[in-house]
Amino acid sequence: MRRRNNSSSIGTLILFALIIGGGIYLYNSKMFERNIPQVTLSTNGYWNLKKPLSLEIEDASGIQSYRVSLKSLSGEKVLYSDQPLVLQNNVNINVEPPRSAYAMKDDVITLSVEAVDGSKWNFFKGNSVVKDYELKIDKRRPSVVTIAHSYKINKGGSAVVIFKAEDENLKDMYIETNYGKKFIAQPFYKDGYFISLLAWPVTERNFKANIVVKDYAGNMAKSYIPLYLKNKNYRISRINISDRFLSGKIAELAEEFLETQGVENPLEQFKIINEDVRAKNEKLIHEITSKVPQEKVSQLKINKMYPLKNAQVVATFGDHRKYLYKGSYLSESFHLGLDLASNAMAEIKPQNSGDVVYSDFNGLYGNMPIIHHGLGLYTLYGHCSSVSVNSGEFVNAEHSIARSGKSGYAMGDHLHFGVLVQGIEVRPAEWMDTAWIKLNITDIIDNAKNIIDGK
Repeated sequence: MRRRNNSSSIGTLILFALIIGGGIYLYNSKMFERNIPQVTLSTNGYWNLKKPLSLEIEDASGIQSYRVSLKSLSGEKVLYSDQPLVLQNNVNINVEPPRSAYAMKDDVITLSVEAVDGSKWNFFKGNSVVKDYELKIDKRRPSVVTIAHSYKINKGGSAVVIFKAEDENLKDMYIETNYGKKFIAQPFYKDGYFISLLAWPVTERNFKANIVVKDYAGNMAKSYIPLYLKNKNYRISRINISDRFLSGKIAELAEEFLETQGVENPLEQFKIINEDVRAKNEKLIHEITSKVPQEKVSQLKINKMYPLKNAQVVATFGDHRKYLYKGSYLSESFHLGLDLASNAMAEIKPQNSGDVVYSDFNGLYGNMPIIHHGLGLYTLYGHCSSVSVNSGEFVNAEHSIARSGKSGYAMGDHLHFGVLVQGIEVRPAEWMDTAWIKLNITDIIDNAKNIIDGK
């Protein structure tokens, strides 16, 4: 009798262990996973009923069924419904609006997504989810009207445009160009109006610009800026590199830059300095000068620019320099500033006030302060022997900011004077001309204010 009782007890324990083990196995089995399907709709809460919405349903055990419906004031309409024969871990749907949707008068609709996975959990019914997305309907394109703009733009030069942009769900606006640059618009004078300076790079053969306005629903409007384009031919210089220059200035610079460490060939050193180091230095300049404030402005007060008294021009803007060594092509660059020279270590006094946004050493440009004068208009002062202002300071017109010199890639004492519009180097000659500034910039701004005021 005792043997039978012992055998029965052991059997009961084994059965109990199997039940517990089976329960643990089933609890942890992928077949009985307990996570609800994940539903992701690519939306910011707006829909223009034109472009499809991207919907993804995913689950580790596979999707057993799903249903997508649109709920509006007129009722509910099923857009998609399926029970796949083969369970899929990911279901991707481009949710197209129904044909009748564009005629809807609803300001808000609900997109409802239901999904059940292939898990055996919940008594083999699977895990289910219902997710509702409330979408604001916006089918109207933004309004954009050009108020005033410069009559023309020179190759390598600047212009200005003022426009009005309206949309209750306004998201973004910019000036789009044919060469990929997007100019940022700044709020102007009264609500709903904007202003931007434009620039035609000397390296681009053509120029075209459109005002682009977008809303959160994805609606977009464009307005072409009809500027008269005036081409300008810039100098092409062929410069022969001497061994003396390579063993002198280039060898001196090669010791300073990380890019030329370990490079012994003088020609390779020159090529790296003229191309790689220059590109790095100009990238920094473009990043600094691409920023535009977003507070509202009413004007741009600019005096003609001539920062070095009694100076002579020793190198022009836009000069396309091609470097040769013993008659063979070696490298090239564009001179994107105006070189001015007077006395050694001459005082540099800008004629316009502004914020010092940079004041440090920058490779080929040497000691280099940069000043922002408003509307994304910047001036740059390269090769300085010393600098007397710091980044973050505000400087008044005629304030001495630095002294000319030959720091960086400079053979003699001079000032490299650059003018930039939102990160694009432009002709300093325009901004050194009172008549040009009045005709092409300040008069346009004044006329735009009169139009806005209804005068």
